Amino acid sequence: MANYRQDKINSAVTEEMAKIIREIKDPRVADAFVTVTSARVSADLKYCRLYFSSLSGDEGEIMRGLRSASGFIRSRLAERLNLRVTPELTFEADKSIEHGAHIAEVLKKIENERREKGVEENND
Repeated sequence: MANYRQDKINSAVTEEMAKIIREIKDPRVADAFVTVTSARVSADLKYCRLYFSSLSGDEGEIMRGLRSASGFIRSRLAERLNLRVTPELTFEADKSIEHGAHIAEVLKKIENERREKGVEENND
């Protein structure tokens, strides 16, 4: 499969998943602010790994809620996307936001240390 086609499918799955997640009534998912950050569909379209992020709630509980609703999610995805095969879904918490915040914190700490050294050098 051409890479651009796979990217297009990944994008379509991500977009539809954002809508489908709002329809889930499981309180583990409905009560938490869940965002689908990306989808990675395999080349043969049999498997799809969905990455999600949440600002509130326990990611483990959210993942269990998503797994519980995976049949519902797959059926909605099959209705909305015209694919030969509806992929099997696996869910994974997206740590990129936390990782980005950690990097920003480290950079801020380094900048503060550089300022302190600059002030000390100017006082000498």
